[in-house]
Amino acid sequence: MSVSSERPGHEAASEEDFATLFEQSIQSPRPGEVLPGRVVRIDRDSVTVDIGYKCEGAIPLREFSTRDGELLVQVNDVVEVYFEGTDSESGEVRLSRQRAQQLSAWREIERAYETQGTVEGEIVGKVKGGLQVDIGVQGVKAFLPGSHTDIRPARNLDRYIGQRGRFAILKFNRSRGNVVVSRRAVLERERTQLKEETLKVLEEGVILEGTVKNITDYGAFVDLGGIDGLLHVTDMSWARVGHPSEVVHVGDRLKVVVLKYDPERERVSLGMKQIMPDPWASAAERYPVGARVRGKVQSLTDYGAFVELEPGLEGLVHVSEMSWTKRVTHPSKVLEVGQEVEVQVLDVDIANRRISLGLKQVEPNPWEMVRINHPVGSRVRGKVKSITDFGVFIELAEGIDGLVHVSDLHWTKKVKHPSELYQKGDEVEAVVLGIDVASERISLGIKQLTQDPWTQVPRRYAPGTKVRGVVTSVTDFGVFVELEEGIEGLIHVSQLSTERIDRPAALYKVGDEVEAEVTQVDPREKRIGLSIKALRRTEEREEVDAWMKREQEGGRFSLADMLPEDLEQRDKPKA
Repeated sequence: MSVSSERPGHEAASEEDFATLFEQSIQSPRPGEVLPGRVVRIDRDSVTVDIGYKCEGAIPLREFSTRDGELLVQVNDVVEVYFEGTDSESGEVRLSRQRAQQLSAWREIERAYETQGTVEGEIVGKVKGGLQVDIGVQGVKAFLPGSHTDIRPARNLDRYIGQRGRFAILKFNRSRGNVVVSRRAVLERERTQLKEETLKVLEEGVILEGTVKNITDYGAFVDLGGIDGLLHVTDMSWARVGHPSEVVHVGDRLKVVVLKYDPERERVSLGMKQIMPDPWASAAERYPVGARVRGKVQSLTDYGAFVELEPGLEGLVHVSEMSWTKRVTHPSKVLEVGQEVEVQVLDVDIANRRISLGLKQVEPNPWEMVRINHPVGSRVRGKVKSITDFGVFIELAEGIDGLVHVSDLHWTKKVKHPSELYQKGDEVEAVVLGIDVASERISLGIKQLTQDPWTQVPRRYAPGTKVRGVVTSVTDFGVFVELEEGIEGLIHVSQLSTERIDRPAALYKVGDEVEAEVTQVDPREKRIGLSIKALRRTEEREEVDAWMKREQEGGRFSLADMLPEDLEQRDKPKA
């Protein structure tokens, strides 16, 4: 609506332009006309403009200034002014820059309405039901309804104040000075044009630029130019994304790739991470099994901790791989989110995009140190940490326990429960029987501190030896007799007497003292066979032999003198 200017804020024209305009206005102007004029002087309060008539006219300086007080013209600039008339008394020419602009604005409003065009303006304030728009510098004020401010309903109208743009004319009344404009109509037109251009190139795989319009919990909607596409949170980055706002913000310009396009429903799925290299493609080469790497703890779960090795690449430290000795009930007992840690790569599964990491592997394996420092056969000392039905656990070092099985507590005692011999906290000595580093198990023995008494049993209880013991139990098949602490022998029911016995309990009870003869010894099976029947026969033979010896020494008797029936009677066992 203004004459062309040489630089922003200043209106000017060449000498030839002014000459042409001056010739056109050489005739006497009539009130109400808009004329060209040249700025000849700028004073503190006014601007003097020569319109080529009898004299010059002074216009208030404010009509050539912005709201901020910035002057928009300089001397020799050509501007359009409204000729109001000439003062009859002083002959002074009355001019108005503002009315010229308003008149020009109304002409432009009318033309824009008829041609469905637009006018330029600035949103200057908020009024009831919408906003106020200034069309032209100090020009016509138009009403912008709130519903026509933007394509989507705008809740906060204040953020539009101060914005310049183009507006469509919905209706106007020049006599009343009313104008209703729409910003939404212009945006919809532009969006339709953009959409047509976008649809020409829109296809799967094409890379486009767009602007983030709004963000949801599951992703962000990106304006590609007249049509929106959804950038899902899982397609924003190769790295783990908790919420889309961690990656993008409203108004951001993004480069995205079209993953899927449905022309009928006009639905577009977008991806951003697909433009960047997939870090998993070469993960196996960059993170070989056994390598030690550093990373940052991203999240904790009940079963482990996820450690980011690089953006888009995470590995899992399972709770079982956090400590060699401690039983970690939850990863938070060892790690915290954001902590930098050193870990070892245990396994890389590219197909399932998984990397297994170990935290304890970067430290010396204490179980391996036990194997080195306490080899099999060595003696160790420790405190009883716990007692179970099957044995005693002895703490050798912090978190390192060895098990003494109930069968390795004593050589000869029949231990029903380990608590019969030891209590929690007792300090004991034991022998290392075996170490399984892989299974993290140490087998100990206490009875191995002393020699197995059964190794001496064959010498002390040779077959034919007469022994004395106490009945410890009576069964249907025989009687168990304790010869010494932990050493028992069995008198089978067939060896209890020279006569047939069906019920051993009829002859013996627990606590009875008995004498018997050792008939067999098996140290490997820890068994001693006893016999009362054999003892009786031995005793009878010894008596006969002793009697015969006495008779022979007196010369009164010889074995040949004995009758056959006498010899048979001699060999019968006593009742």
